[in-house]
Amino acid sequence: MNNSDIKILLVDDEPDILEIVGYNLKNENYKIYTAKNGVEALKIAKKVNPHLIILDIMMPEMDGIEACEKIRATKGLEHVLITFFTARGEDYSQVAGFDVGADDYITKPIKPKLLVSKIKALLRRVYDNNSVEKEQITVGNIIIDKEEYVIIQNGEKLSLPRKEFELFSLLASKPGKVFKRDEILDAVWGNDVIVGGRTIDVHIRKLREKIGDNYFKTVKGVGYKFVLDED
Repeated sequence: MNNSDIKILLVDDEPDILEIVGYNLKNENYKIYTAKNGVEALKIAKKVNPHLIILDIMMPEMDGIEACEKIRATKGLEHVLITFFTARGEDYSQVAGFDVGADDYITKPIKPKLLVSKIKALLRRVYDNNSVEKEQITVGNIIIDKEEYVIIQNGEKLSLPRKEFELFSLLASKPGKVFKRDEILDAVWGNDVIVGGRTIDVHIRKLREKIGDNYFKTVKGVGYKFVLDED
Protein backbone atom coordinates (compact mmCIF):
# COMPACT_ATOMS: atom_id res chain seq x y z
CA MET A 1 0.00 0.00 0.00
CA ASN A 2 1.36 3.44 -0.98
CA ASN A 3 1.58 6.25 1.57
CA SER A 4 -0.83 8.31 -0.52
CA ASP A 5 -3.48 5.62 0.02
CA ILE A 6 -3.18 5.69 3.81
CA LYS A 7 -5.54 7.90 5.82
CA ILE A 8 -4.40 9.09 9.25
CA LEU A 9 -6.65 10.84 11.77
CA LEU A 10 -4.70 13.02 14.19
CA VAL A 11 -6.60 13.95 17.37
CA ASP A 12 -5.25 16.52 19.86
CA ASP A 13 -6.59 19.63 21.58
CA GLU A 14 -3.29 21.48 21.07
CA PRO A 15 -3.22 23.34 17.72
CA ASP A 16 0.59 23.29 17.65
CA ILE A 17 0.62 19.48 17.85
CA LEU A 18 -1.90 19.19 15.04
CA GLU A 19 0.12 21.57 12.90
CA ILE A 20 3.60 20.15 13.54
CA VAL A 21 2.72 16.46 13.48
CA GLY A 22 0.30 16.95 10.59
CA TYR A 23 2.96 18.80 8.58
CA ASN A 24 5.54 16.03 9.05
CA LEU A 25 3.08 13.30 8.14
CA LYS A 26 1.85 15.20 5.07
CA ASN A 27 5.48 15.38 3.93
CA GLU A 28 5.39 11.57 3.84
CA ASN A 29 2.37 11.81 1.50
CA TYR A 30 -0.15 10.45 4.01
CA LYS A 31 -3.72 11.77 3.86
CA ILE A 32 -4.18 13.66 7.12
CA TYR A 33 -7.41 14.48 8.94
CA THR A 34 -7.51 16.35 12.24
CA ALA A 35 -9.84 16.64 15.22
CA LYS A 36 -9.64 18.67 18.45
CA ASN A 37 -11.42 16.22 20.75
CA GLY A 38 -12.94 12.77 20.97
CA VAL A 39 -16.38 13.87 19.79
CA GLU A 40 -14.97 15.28 16.55
CA ALA A 41 -12.69 12.26 16.19
CA LEU A 42 -15.59 9.82 16.32
CA LYS A 43 -17.55 11.77 13.69
CA ILE A 44 -14.59 12.01 11.32
CA ALA A 45 -13.58 8.38 11.84
CA LYS A 46 -17.07 7.21 10.86
CA LYS A 47 -16.93 9.40 7.75
CA VAL A 48 -13.42 8.67 6.40
CA ASN A 49 -12.65 5.23 7.92
CA PRO A 50 -8.94 5.94 8.59
CA HIS A 51 -6.18 3.35 8.60
CA LEU A 52 -4.59 4.88 11.70
CA ILE A 53 -5.80 7.13 14.52
CA ILE A 54 -3.23 9.02 16.60
CA LEU A 55 -5.16 9.87 19.73
CA ASP A 56 -4.35 12.18 22.64
CA ILE A 57 -5.69 11.12 26.05
CA MET A 58 -6.24 14.40 27.91
CA MET A 59 -8.83 16.31 25.86
CA PRO A 60 -12.03 18.31 26.56
CA GLU A 61 -15.58 17.07 25.84
CA MET A 62 -14.50 13.45 25.34
CA ASP A 63 -11.06 12.19 26.35
CA GLY A 64 -8.99 9.70 24.38
CA ILE A 65 -9.87 6.69 26.53
CA GLU A 66 -13.61 7.16 26.00
CA ALA A 67 -13.10 7.98 22.32
CA CYS A 68 -11.05 4.81 21.77
CA GLU A 69 -13.71 2.72 23.49
CA LYS A 70 -16.47 4.21 21.31
CA ILE A 71 -14.42 3.79 18.13
CA ARG A 72 -13.79 0.13 18.92
CA ALA A 73 -17.54 -0.34 19.47
CA THR A 74 -18.42 1.24 16.10
CA LYS A 75 -19.19 -1.14 13.24
CA GLY A 76 -16.54 -0.85 10.55
CA LEU A 77 -13.96 0.69 12.89
CA GLU A 78 -13.26 -2.34 15.09
CA HIS A 79 -9.86 -2.99 13.51
CA VAL A 80 -8.59 0.51 12.81
CA LEU A 81 -5.06 0.95 14.11
CA ILE A 82 -5.06 3.22 17.20
CA THR A 83 -2.03 4.64 18.99
CA PHE A 84 -2.25 6.98 21.94
CA PHE A 85 -0.09 10.10 21.81
CA THR A 86 0.11 11.80 25.17
CA ALA A 87 2.39 13.43 27.71
CA ARG A 88 1.14 11.13 30.45
CA GLY A 89 3.61 8.33 31.07
CA GLU A 90 2.14 6.61 34.13
CA ASP A 91 1.32 2.92 34.02
CA TYR A 92 -2.35 3.82 34.60
CA SER A 93 -2.60 5.63 31.27
CA GLN A 94 -0.99 2.77 29.39
CA VAL A 95 -3.10 0.08 31.03
CA ALA A 96 -6.29 2.13 30.59
CA GLY A 97 -5.41 2.67 26.94
CA PHE A 98 -4.74 -0.98 26.19
CA ASP A 99 -7.79 -1.92 28.22
CA VAL A 100 -10.05 -0.16 25.70
CA GLY A 101 -8.27 -1.61 22.67
CA ALA A 102 -5.31 0.63 21.79
CA ASP A 103 -2.55 -0.89 19.65
CA ASP A 104 0.33 1.28 20.81
CA TYR A 105 1.30 4.15 23.06
CA ILE A 106 3.63 7.04 22.13
CA THR A 107 4.77 9.48 24.81
CA LYS A 108 5.27 13.21 24.24
CA PRO A 109 7.59 14.96 23.70
CA ILE A 110 9.06 13.13 20.72
CA LYS A 111 11.12 14.39 17.80
CA PRO A 112 9.10 14.55 14.56
CA LYS A 113 11.48 12.24 12.67
CA LEU A 114 11.27 9.60 15.41
CA LEU A 115 7.47 9.90 15.52
CA VAL A 116 7.26 9.43 11.75
CA SER A 117 9.57 6.43 12.01
CA LYS A 118 7.41 4.80 14.70
CA ILE A 119 4.24 5.43 12.69
CA LYS A 120 5.82 3.92 9.58
CA ALA A 121 6.79 0.84 11.59
CA LEU A 122 3.24 0.45 12.93
CA LEU A 123 1.68 0.78 9.51
CA ARG A 124 4.25 -1.54 7.95
CA ARG A 125 3.49 -4.31 10.44
CA VAL A 126 -0.21 -4.16 9.64
CA TYR A 127 -0.58 -3.11 6.00
CA ASP A 128 2.64 -4.20 4.29
CA ASN A 129 2.60 -7.77 5.53
CA ASN A 130 1.99 -9.75 2.35
CA SER A 131 2.46 -13.04 4.15
CA VAL A 132 -0.75 -12.74 6.17
CA GLU A 133 -2.58 -16.02 5.95
CA LYS A 134 -6.01 -15.69 4.39
CA GLU A 135 -7.60 -18.78 5.82
CA GLN A 136 -9.63 -20.25 8.63
CA ILE A 137 -8.04 -22.38 11.34
CA THR A 138 -10.08 -24.58 13.66
CA VAL A 139 -8.95 -25.15 17.23
CA GLY A 140 -11.39 -27.16 19.31
CA ASN A 141 -14.77 -25.44 19.05
CA ILE A 142 -13.21 -22.19 17.83
CA ILE A 143 -12.65 -21.07 14.23
CA ILE A 144 -9.99 -18.38 13.70
CA ASP A 145 -10.65 -16.33 10.56
CA LYS A 146 -7.39 -14.57 9.73
CA GLU A 147 -8.88 -12.73 6.78
CA GLU A 148 -11.79 -11.10 8.60
CA TYR A 149 -10.05 -10.82 12.00
CA VAL A 150 -12.86 -12.63 13.79
CA ILE A 151 -13.26 -15.84 15.72
CA ILE A 152 -16.32 -18.08 15.64
CA GLN A 153 -17.03 -19.89 18.88
CA ASN A 154 -19.90 -22.39 19.03
CA GLY A 155 -21.38 -20.80 15.91
CA GLU A 156 -21.24 -17.24 17.27
CA LYS A 157 -19.01 -14.68 15.56
CA LEU A 158 -16.84 -12.52 17.84
CA SER A 159 -14.93 -9.52 16.54
CA LEU A 160 -11.78 -8.75 18.53
CA PRO A 161 -9.55 -5.67 18.54
CA ARG A 162 -6.47 -6.27 16.40
CA LYS A 163 -3.96 -6.97 19.18
CA GLU A 164 -6.33 -9.25 21.07
CA PHE A 165 -6.89 -11.21 17.86
CA GLU A 166 -3.16 -11.46 17.14
CA LEU A 167 -2.39 -12.54 20.71
CA PHE A 168 -5.14 -15.17 20.64
CA SER A 169 -4.02 -16.44 17.22
CA LEU A 170 -0.45 -16.79 18.48
CA LEU A 171 -1.37 -18.74 21.61
CA ALA A 172 -3.94 -20.91 19.81
CA SER A 173 -1.48 -21.73 17.01
CA LYS A 174 0.22 -24.21 19.34
CA PRO A 175 -2.12 -25.41 22.11
CA GLY A 176 -0.21 -26.45 25.21
CA LYS A 177 2.95 -24.55 24.28
CA VAL A 178 4.12 -22.02 26.85
CA PHE A 179 4.84 -18.71 25.14
CA LYS A 180 7.32 -16.60 27.06
CA ARG A 181 6.41 -12.96 27.70
CA ASP A 182 9.29 -11.66 25.56
CA GLU A 183 8.27 -14.02 22.76
CA ILE A 184 4.68 -12.72 22.91
CA LEU A 185 5.75 -9.07 22.91
CA ASP A 186 8.04 -9.62 19.93
CA ALA A 187 5.46 -11.57 17.91
CA VAL A 188 2.43 -9.35 18.62
CA TRP A 189 3.89 -5.88 19.20
CA GLY A 190 7.31 -6.16 17.54
CA ASN A 191 10.66 -4.63 18.35
CA ASP A 192 9.61 -1.21 17.07
CA VAL A 193 6.87 -0.82 19.69
CA ILE A 194 7.60 -0.03 23.33
CA VAL A 195 4.83 -1.16 25.65
CA GLY A 196 4.48 -1.47 29.40
CA GLY A 197 5.02 -4.71 31.26
CA ARG A 198 1.32 -5.11 32.04
CA THR A 199 0.21 -4.93 28.42
CA ILE A 200 0.05 -8.70 27.92
CA ASP A 201 -1.83 -9.18 31.20
CA VAL A 202 -4.48 -6.64 30.16
CA HIS A 203 -5.03 -8.38 26.81
CA ILE A 204 -5.15 -11.84 28.39
CA ARG A 205 -7.75 -10.60 30.87
CA LYS A 206 -9.87 -9.32 27.99
CA LEU A 207 -9.57 -12.63 26.13
CA ARG A 208 -10.57 -14.55 29.24
CA GLU A 209 -13.66 -12.38 29.60
CA LYS A 210 -14.70 -12.82 25.96
CA ILE A 211 -13.66 -16.38 25.12
CA GLY A 212 -13.47 -18.21 28.44
CA ASP A 213 -11.11 -18.27 31.39
CA ASN A 214 -10.36 -21.99 31.10
CA TYR A 215 -8.60 -21.59 27.73
CA PHE A 216 -5.75 -19.46 29.10
CA LYS A 217 -3.24 -20.64 31.66
CA THR A 218 -0.66 -18.48 33.39
CA VAL A 219 2.76 -20.04 33.86
CA LYS A 220 4.12 -17.98 36.71
CA GLY A 221 7.30 -16.10 35.91
CA VAL A 222 7.33 -17.41 32.33
CA GLY A 223 4.28 -16.54 30.24
CA TYR A 224 0.98 -17.98 28.99
CA LYS A 225 -0.39 -20.96 27.13
CA PHE A 226 -3.64 -21.88 25.39
CA VAL A 227 -5.28 -25.15 26.40
CA LEU A 228 -8.26 -27.02 24.95
CA ASP A 229 -8.96 -28.91 28.15
CA GLU A 230 -8.39 -27.84 31.72
CA ASP A 231 -5.12 -29.09 33.13
